Amino acid sequence: MTKINIVQAVNMALREEMARDKSVVVLGEDVGRNGGVFRATEGLLQEFGEERVIDTPLAESGIVGISIGMAVCGMRPVAEIQFDGFLYPALDQIISHAGRIRTRSRGRYRVPLVVRAPCSGGIHAPEHHSESPEAYFAHTPGVKVVMPSTPYDTKGLLAAAIRDPDPVIFLEPKKIYRAFKEEVPEGDYTIPLGEAKVVREGSALSIITWGAMVPLCKTVAEEAKGKGIDAEVIDLRTLSPLDTKSIKASVEKTGRAVIVQEAPRSCGLGAEVAALIGEKSLLYLKAPIERVAGFDTPFPLYRLEKYYLPDAARVMRAVDRVMRY
Repeated sequence: MTKINIVQAVNMALREEMARDKSVVVLGEDVGRNGGVFRATEGLLQEFGEERVIDTPLAESGIVGISIGMAVCGMRPVAEIQFDGFLYPALDQIISHAGRIRTRSRGRYRVPLVVRAPCSGGIHAPEHHSESPEAYFAHTPGVKVVMPSTPYDTKGLLAAAIRDPDPVIFLEPKKIYRAFKEEVPEGDYTIPLGEAKVVREGSALSIITWGAMVPLCKTVAEEAKGKGIDAEVIDLRTLSPLDTKSIKASVEKTGRAVIVQEAPRSCGLGAEVAALIGEKSLLYLKAPIERVAGFDTPFPLYRLEKYYLPDAARVMRAVDRVMRY
């Protein structure tokens, strides 16, 4: 066991998977000599060489397109996109090709590809560096979407994503890259994709969230405990496919739901979770579902960032509303 943060967990997972399977390669802008903009690939070039750790031009569509070709031909590429907002030039490759090849070829070909990208806000970055694009990819058939919130989960989920036969978009919340450390086993383990985690047991209401909002919601749950409110916190971890059973079980136990996302509110993943609860668990609800989200605007520059991001006060107000209903 070693105590590490999320970015170190990414590095450990990549190193161990590359050592385990020679078909795993890493490519992206500055992933080699510089070790990545956040140093997530630091040391891999020296250990595995230039044929398996590949510095690319600044061309996201090209990075993902080449990776799709490598994956179809039997390799397992892990493509790094430096920042979340730089994913958009690669949308055509992900939506039109990576997500469709298995269906297009009637199962003859698969695309065991992982596209990694740091995501979300909270670090006072410039434009296109603080996006929360998970809904775009969760809406894309044939593509899986993962967003971890702890070092332990990061390593296990990334290993599972690399071994998965289908394309996985692996979003890493940069605000919590180095925010805390926890014990992570060295050596082989995976966390199955598609399984949520109860990070705090509770009986009064369910707070459903993911990514950098998980630590925030845990803090709110502890604050709510002081008011006599026993909140359960669910970390979705995999955003597509959703763990519908865990969502349903939690809401049917508590009868109340607050969904917290950093992304804009309209047509976000939180709306899908709310619809799922309405379809499957409506008769168990004791109050309307509350959503706490970013606003339907482009992510603001750093002076307004704290007003955009959900904070403890906004989440607590939602908790109070469902409890008073």
